[in-house]
Parts: sequence; structure tokens; C-alpha cells
Amino acid sequence: MAENNVSLRDFDEESETDSETELLIRRDVPSGRTAAHNNNNHRAGRRRKSSTGYSGADVDAGAGSSAAGGSFLGNLFGGNSFGSAAGQIRYRNERSRERAKNSNGSSSYSISKLAQLTHTSASGVAGAGAGSGASGSGSGVTTADNAAASAVSAGDLGNGGTHSTVVDPENGSSTVFYQHNRRKSKSRSIGNVCKLCLCSCWRKWFRPRELRARTVNLGRVNTEKFPPNEIRNQKYNFITFLPLVLFEQFRFFLNLYFLLMALSQFIPDIRIGYPYTYWGPLGFVLMVTICREAVDDLRRHQRDHEVNSQKYKRLSANNLSGYEMVPSSKLKVGDIIIVEKNERVPADLILLRTSDRSGSVFVRTDQLDGETDWKPRLAVPYTQKLSRDSELHTIDASFYVEKPQNDIHSFIATFCMAEGSEDTGLSVENTLWANTVVAAGTATGIVIYTGCETRSVMNNSQPRSKVGLLDMEINGLTKVLFCAVLGLSLVMMMLKGFGGPWYRYMFRFVLLFSYIIPISLRVNLDMGKAFYSWQMQNDSNIQGTVVRSTTIPEELGRISYVLTDKTGTLTQNEMVFKKIHLGIVSHDADTFHHIGQMIQKLSGNILQQQQGSVSSSSSSAESTKPIMFAGNRMRRPEGWREWEAVRALALCHNVTPVSDDEDNRSVSTASTVTGGNNSPTKSVINIEAPGSTDTEHQYQAASPDEIALVKWTEQVGLTLIARDLNSMTLQVKTPSEDNDILLHYQILQLFPFTSESKRMGIIVRESKTGQITFYLKGADVVMSSIVQYNDWLSEESGNMAREGLRTLVVAKKVLTEEQYSDFETRYNAARLSITDRVAKVAAVTESLERELELLCLTGVEDRLQENVRPTLELLRNAGVRVWMLTGDKLETACCIAKSSQLIGRNQGLHVLRSVKTRTDAHQELNSFRRKQGHALVISGESLEVCLQYYRPEFLELATASPAVVCCRCSPTQKAQVVALIQKHTGKRTCAVGDGGNDVSMIQQADAGVGIEGREGRQASLAGDFSIPQFSHIAKLLLIHGRRSYKRSAALSQFVIHRGLIITTLQAVFSAVFYLSSVALYQGFLMVGYSTLYTMFPVFSLVLDQDITSETAVTYPELYKDLSKGRSLSYKTFFIWVLISIYQGGVIMYGALILFVDEFIHIVAISFSALIMTELIMVALTVRTWHRLMVLAELFSLALYLISLAVLHEYFDWEFIWSYDFLWKVSLITLVSCLPLYIIKFLRKKCSPPSYLKLS
Repeated sequence: MAENNVSLRDFDEESETDSETELLIRRDVPSGRTAAHNNNNHRAGRRRKSSTGYSGADVDAGAGSSAAGGSFLGNLFGGNSFGSAAGQIRYRNERSRERAKNSNGSSSYSISKLAQLTHTSASGVAGAGAGSGASGSGSGVTTADNAAASAVSAGDLGNGGTHSTVVDPENGSSTVFYQHNRRKSKSRSIGNVCKLCLCSCWRKWFRPRELRARTVNLGRVNTEKFPPNEIRNQKYNFITFLPLVLFEQFRFFLNLYFLLMALSQFIPDIRIGYPYTYWGPLGFVLMVTICREAVDDLRRHQRDHEVNSQKYKRLSANNLSGYEMVPSSKLKVGDIIIVEKNERVPADLILLRTSDRSGSVFVRTDQLDGETDWKPRLAVPYTQKLSRDSELHTIDASFYVEKPQNDIHSFIATFCMAEGSEDTGLSVENTLWANTVVAAGTATGIVIYTGCETRSVMNNSQPRSKVGLLDMEINGLTKVLFCAVLGLSLVMMMLKGFGGPWYRYMFRFVLLFSYIIPISLRVNLDMGKAFYSWQMQNDSNIQGTVVRSTTIPEELGRISYVLTDKTGTLTQNEMVFKKIHLGIVSHDADTFHHIGQMIQKLSGNILQQQQGSVSSSSSSAESTKPIMFAGNRMRRPEGWREWEAVRALALCHNVTPVSDDEDNRSVSTASTVTGGNNSPTKSVINIEAPGSTDTEHQYQAASPDEIALVKWTEQVGLTLIARDLNSMTLQVKTPSEDNDILLHYQILQLFPFTSESKRMGIIVRESKTGQITFYLKGADVVMSSIVQYNDWLSEESGNMAREGLRTLVVAKKVLTEEQYSDFETRYNAARLSITDRVAKVAAVTESLERELELLCLTGVEDRLQENVRPTLELLRNAGVRVWMLTGDKLETACCIAKSSQLIGRNQGLHVLRSVKTRTDAHQELNSFRRKQGHALVISGESLEVCLQYYRPEFLELATASPAVVCCRCSPTQKAQVVALIQKHTGKRTCAVGDGGNDVSMIQQADAGVGIEGREGRQASLAGDFSIPQFSHIAKLLLIHGRRSYKRSAALSQFVIHRGLIITTLQAVFSAVFYLSSVALYQGFLMVGYSTLYTMFPVFSLVLDQDITSETAVTYPELYKDLSKGRSLSYKTFFIWVLISIYQGGVIMYGALILFVDEFIHIVAISFSALIMTELIMVALTVRTWHRLMVLAELFSLALYLISLAVLHEYFDWEFIWSYDFLWKVSLITLVSCLPLYIIKFLRKKCSPPSYLKLS
């Protein structure tokens, strides 16, 4: 059966003499004939294949595929017993060049062969099938085969082909011969080729790139193709610039409408006036937009080019110097590069070698995860042992790395040697991600990911073109106005009648009334946005503010949610040691000097211990114990608690002292060996004299908390002066500065801090005494169960937490040699375990963490940015909900939320426990639902679970919470949170951040604010607005956001009113004068109306303000009304529509009633009254006068008076200077404006707005 399985193939080859195509429907012969015919059928198939010139091999399938094919055909043809048959369908082309060349004898043989076959019809076949029903499964197969043949025959007849069905008695197969058109076959073949080409091009150009794992060879060329290592933040290129910019502009209905109106002026039959009256304003708007986008994109291109052109050292075996300088954009996967101190890492690397002998290097990851702490990275052990970088080209090794992904905290790879030695597993500690910075030393690494596959780029989203809510609201109003234009034109045509070329008249009416949608609206709004941006940048109260996107300043006046980063945004990321509690006594900044004095008093005992150890090195361990630790605890000297606590803080950490190269100092004492390394090296810290402690030490660590602790120990007299992977040196300050003591410790084990364990530990051996001590520090929630019983830890840690301090509990345990040896054996065995390694290591470590002696409780404060507390208070009173999204730990986030008063004094704090399953999420959300008015704290992992199963319920609870803290958030998660708030609430969001990890969040928010600080300018450049510190966000929203929104709302409504009133005049004029489609105001009058005569007073509304800056900050509650959008709504819009209809009707009917002799008098009276009405309406709208407003009013009035004297084509000079003209215009203007002033005055008295109540 397997041999009968032939793959489905379609052969489109054609010969010049034949056009037959044969459809073979094969079936299995009965079981009794299977063995006899299997080989014959297979050989017959091969002979048939070779005789017709087919190429390619048959594909044999297993029994499973045969059954699948059978069941498919059985379902298709309706035969229930067909599932056991190995049905085969093959399209075969009978035309071939070999058959074309055959002799007549060959043809005769073929004809005689066909004559021997039994010719049957569909009914005959069915009857044969029924007659052989007793033969078992064969009958079912035959019936299905024949039914299939009949179906195919019927299908071909439908296409106009001729066919016949024959049954071969030798192998039992049914064959359908049919004739079809040769040209159709050729055209179908060409069509298939074209479709194939198009599909392949589409897949190549537009489908997302497949990410896959890879093998990177060390010292050899990698043949695989990978993305170029280019950074590209441009929105356009040379080809797509104009189409995309025009598409973005004509996506607005307003611009698209005027484009159609302008194009219609090229048709003579419907032309009204001069084309420049339509093309001029539209061209100006487009030109301003195109120039602005071009400048912005050119700046982005220049920034990208600057980064891509930065040169790096790439190791080269062919170069005499050993390396060559190449730009960042030319780096490829497999290149080995050298990154110097303070240089940006250009691509994702695996660390091969460092200038430090221990193989470690520190990097700053602030542009990746927002944390300014220095993080240690380790080189591959094998390559670090090489004597020089050039030997990297001589070894035969490779790296197998996982496929690119956006998780910056995990990495899986393997280092393999060709000679078959044991593979080395690599983790994230062996990597240098792109956009990190080498903080100290020199790093040599091999490129594994480039360009769009780097972690940095995969965590960034593409910049999007932001459109303000005000612009979308105006876009909706223009659609309403367009419907009004069509409705008004239709009414005119109904009154006029649909006789003759009515559609031409209809379109002329549409053109006449098109001024109801003023193109000047876009011009005025764009100019207003530019003015608001200029005001923000020149505000002396928020100096340093930069507006990078001038299209959305009004968004700042509609913000409902502010999402902010923590590190560097709310805080300075500077830790200050505030308090230490020793159980019986507590010390703060006022009493820290007492601890220093006690340590100096104990220095004599320490020195005696050191000298005793040196003089009696052969004595027992008992004789070398420190005197102050001898005997029981009651005999310990005064100050013992302080000394033990300070020494524990000076030893239990991962801090390394550093100094600059220029001072001839090094990262660590491991750098004393400088020979054999081509990379620049560091020298050891020089200690010129024991008393040389005046030099200020600098430290680096993965956590600023630890640096604060070590700096405090230095302040009280115990200084960390040197450290490497295996040892540590402390310096004790003595009363006589010439005799400072050095204490040397050997690092035996180090247990780093993890978010799961929430503690870190270290085992050290004092070099002189040989004493082994296990130090442990961590969060109070985990340490309380580890330390010995006490009655003060829980209470004091709660007190410190309420003060906003970050607490750490410190404890110790002295180990004997036997205890440590036993622990080391079990610990090493657990680390070598293949299964459950993490759990086994944790179990061994926990066996040591029992009954530790509690030493102290410390409190560290993270300094907040200037004026953070009052700023958050202002935002909360303004009705803005503040969310804090941070990649930091949960405990740290809670401390900052309390200390910054992100959470109000009367508000509770609910921490959502870590949830893994749907049940956990359900329980936690129900628990939070019962706590009304509480702020929510949630981790990134729990957030993912909640959003996966209970997205609507979680968002409903979170958005109703007064404040939300999301910790351990990745950059992508931050952007997702912003998008979810936007989608769920429909409110406007503002994102504030200062690091590269905040870029995605800033770009996703409706208004992105970047802070230019310690973490670089990446967030500042990506933001729509840039500020120097977080406290400026309050003035940016409450003052400038309010003014921008209020002014743009007033400006847009007044411009719409300006178009509505002149359209009302035109409609009344056309209705009175026999429904004629003639323009009331011709040529320059129409252009001058919206430019010279009214542009300056109307645009001066951007200087208006309803309240002062002081009032806006003093009463932030006024900001709440802005989010409701009442300044520009359908209600206010229709009020202005009614005003326009009233004033337009009064002006036009007044001019008609006062009509004297000539038509030109109507134009003069109505146009003059129109201009005066507009100037008076601007004056009535203004709330706070500015001298430029008065100047604009007078200037526009003077321009119009000059026009009356100059434009004799439109105005009768004698009538203009007559008394009749003056009183008629004055009367019409008074009637159109006085009632509106009275209504406004009464409304202010009876129902004043909220800001007037304050004043």
C-alpha cells in the first residue's frame, strides 16, 4: 500500500502537438491481489513516468498518510468505506516531446491499447461497483473511484471540455481523458508564475523577520545573514516622505475637503472666482507642515548618523596593530570588539575578556532598565585566561545562543570548544547589552545580536504621529459643517428645481457655501500651537523646558492620568544613611559621631589583636581571638554592638572602591598584573601611609543602598579601601592618624540579592585570626524568622517604614572550620546538580540561615527630586491620578510611594500578592475590591496574569484607585499599561520618564514628557516635551496646558463663526436674488475677509487668559473641569451656529432693507457691517486684555478704512464718505452685537464660571 502512495503534483508542461491531461484516480486492489500486484504497479508507475518525460521522484508515504488521504477522499465522494483505501490523485500531462516524435506504429499501438480497455459510462461503473459488493472493501473503493471519475467528468463538461472514462483491466485503475483549450492552459501557467513571484516578493519584503537561535563562531567568519547594526529613528525616507506627509494631512477631513474644492476650480463650468482663493490657503498649510516634518526628520537623521558613525576597535588578525577602527553601523555578528571606559556598547555582546584580571567589569544600564546602579558582568572563564586579545583568533570555539527576545533580565547560551571539552553555560551575567555603558575598565566581547535584534531596540516601539483630542473634535465638527453645506445646497436646489444641468448648479452652491468650513482654521491653529510652544520654552518659572512636538500642546490641558517612572524622575537615586537601631539604642545623623568615637576607643584592642596574631602565628586559635570578643557576652567591652554592626555593614555587600585612571588608582587590587594584556589596564590603589585617609573614596555597586551603607562606615571610621573577587581590605581609623589599622578578609562565599530571597549574604575569613563569619542582611519580612528571638525588630522596622526609609536587617553567625567544610561540601554538590539546581542550592543555604545573631536595623532614604511632594499634591487636587511604573523592587517602590506622598496620608496601601494562576488572581482582586480608597501595588508578573484572565475587572479597579504602583515593569509593559488606560477609560494620559527604558511609555502616551537628567537624553529626545525636573510638570499642566486648550477652543470656534456668518450672508443673498449661484463678495474681498481684515484680532485670542498663573496653581481644582471638554463641545458649537445665523441674517436683511439704488451699495454696507461685527465680537470674547490685542483691533480697522479708499472696484467712493453709509452700517452693527452683549452680561451675573467665583 505504501508503494502506491504518490504525491499530488501539477505538471503544466505542454508540447506543441498534444493537449490532453490525464487524471488518474488510483485505488487499492482487493487484499487477495495486493501481494501479486504491488511490485507490478510500482514498476508500471515508473515506466509510465519515464515514458511521458516526467521529472522528479515519487514520494512514498506511510500508512498513516494513506489512511488520511483515504478518509479525505471518502468524505469528498461520499463513500464510507473509502477510509481504508490508499486513494491517489495525480494530474499527469500526456503531451511530451518524446511522444511527439513517436512513429505511426507507436501511435497505432497506443490506440490499440486503448481499444483493449473497457469503455464504460458513469452508470455502468456504478452498476459494476454494486455488482461486486460481495468482494469486501474493494467494492466500496470501486464505487468511490467511479463516482470520483464521474464528478471530474462532469466538472470538465461544465468547462467546455470533452472527456471519456476507461478502466484498465490490468491494474484496475480508472482513467479520465478530457480535452481542454491549450491557450487557457498557457495563460493559467503564466498567471501561476506571476502569482508565485508576487507572493515571494511580499513574503520577502513585508513579512516579519523570523527570529532564530544561532551559532556564532569565535575567530571565524559567520556565513549567516543578520540585520545591519544601524539605529534608525526616522519616520520617513526620501521616497516615502512626501506621500506619507500628504497622507497624514489629507487624513483630516478639513484638508481633504478643501483639496477637492481647489481641484474643482480647474473645471470652467463650476469655477467661482479666482483659483488662488482656494489654492493659496491650502498650499500655505501644506507647505508649513511639510517644512516642519522635514526639519524634525532631518534632526532625527542627524542624531542617528552621529550614533551610527561612532567608531570602535574591532580585532583584526590582518592588521599590524591588532585592531581596526570601524563605525558602529558596520559591525556584524561574530565581530570581536573592544569597548573602553564610558563608551556605549554598540551591539549585544558576550563578554570575552576584561582589563581586570578577575574577569569582571561594571556597566551602567540606565538607558536600558532605568537603574543607574553599576552592575557587574563576568567574562567567559576560558577566554579570560588567555594572555592577550589576539589569541582569540587562534582558538576553535563557538557560542550557541538563543533566539533574540526582549527580556533584558534573562539569557541562555553555551560556549563550546571544538576539541570536545565540557561546554560552559552562559547567563545574563556574561553579556553586555546594547546602549549600556562600560563604567570602569575595558571590555572585549563578541557580537551576537545586531540592529533590530538587540534587546534595546526590541524593547522600543516605533514613534507614532500623535493627534490631539482637540484636533479630532474639530475634525468631527467639520464633518457636521460639511453636512450643513450639502443640506443647504440641496434646499437651494429644491427651491430652484432640478431642471437642466442641476448637478452643475448643485456643485456651484456647494462651492459658494464652502466657506462654512474655513481653511484658515488649520492655519490659525498651527500658528497658535507654535505660539504656545514658544511661551512654554520662555517661561522663567520652568527654565529648561523644550517643546519637541508643537502639534499637541492642548493635550496638556486634558490630562487625567500621569504615569511616571521612579528612579531619576521622582527620586535623585542618591541614598542617604539616616538611622541605625542596635536594639537598646538608636542613632541618627545627630549622634553618628558617637559611633565613630567608640570605634576609635576600640582601635587599641583591635591593634593589640593584630600584633598578637603576628607575634604568635604558631599559637592556637584561642590565643588569637580578639580580646574584646573573649568570654561571655557580659564581659564584652563598651561599644561592642556598634563595632559589630559597623563591621558587618563594611563587609556584607557587593561594593568595589574605584578611582580615576589619572589618579593612578584602579578598580580593584586584582589589576596589579599588567603584563601580557593589549588592553589598557589599571594599577592598584596606592596607600602611601596609614594615615592617608583624607582622599575621598569612590564606590561602585549594583545597588545605591549598599554604597550608602559603605560610605557611612567610612564616615564613622571603618573604610573599605580594596576589594576583588576573593579578598577585601578594611582600614580602621585610630586616634593617632599615623597608626591606622588594615584588616584583611578572605571572601569564601557570596550569596547575591534576588527578588525571591530578598536578602544577600557573605562568608568571610579574617586573615590574621582565621575566624569564619557568616553575615546576612535583608528585608525585615524574611529576616524576622531567621534571626534569634527579639522584641524590638518588628516595631522599629514599622516606625522606619512610616518615615519613608528603606530598612535592612543585619545579622551574623560565627562558623567553625568543621561547620564551614560541611557546608561547602553540600553547597558545591548542590551547584553541580543537573535537576532542581536552584531548589537544592536554596535548601543548603537555608540550612545555614538559622539562629543568626541580630546586629542592627538600618534605615536609608532615597532623596526625592526637588518639590516632588507638593507637585504630587497639586496633581492629586487637580483630579489627576498618578501611576508609578518602575523596574525597581517592590519594597523600594512602596517606600518611595510613601515618602513622596504619592499615596495620601489618609489612604491605605494594598499590596497585591504574587499571583501565578487564575484562582490566585481572582482571590486577590476580590480582596482588593473590598478595600475602598486604597492605593494598589502590583508587580509586573502579577499584572500579566491579571490582564490575561481578568482584564476588564482589573482595569476597572485600578483606574478607580487613587494611585497605582507597578514594580518590576519591563519597558514594553510600561507602554502596554499606558495603552490599556487609554483604551479602557478613553481619557488622556501623560507619561514622564528620564531613561531609555521609558521611551516606549513616552511614545505611547498622548503627551510624553522626558526629563533630561543623569540617565542621558534618550527620554528627553523621544518626548513631546522635555523638562529638567519633575516639579515642572505641575506648571506645565495647570498653567500652560490650561491656557493652550482654552485658547485653541476659543480660536477654533471664532474661526468657524467667521465662516458661518459669511455663509449665512451668501445663503440669504442667493435666496433673495432668484436662487442664483453667484458669489456675493468677489475676488479680493473674500481673501481679505479672512486675512487682512480679521486675521490679527482673531489670532490675538491666543493671548487671552481666564485666570492668572498664581490662581491656577493656588486652586488646582479648576483643572478638573478641563477634562470634561466643555470649552469645545457640540453645545458650544451650536450656540455659535445660532449666533452666526442671527448676525448673518441681521446684516444681510439690514443691507437689503436699506438698499437705495445700486447693487454695489449692498456689498459696501453688508461687508462693512460684517467687518465691524467681527471686530466687536472679538472684543466681547476677550477676558483679559493685552496691549497687542488692542493694537490688532486698531490695525485691522485701519487696514479696512484704507481699503475703502483704495478699492474703487468694490466700493463707491462718494457713497462711502456719505452720512447715509455711516448710520446704516452703525445701525446694522448695533443690532447684530448689542443683544449678544446683554445676554453675556446677564449670564455672568446669574451663572458665573468657577474661575470668576474665585476672583
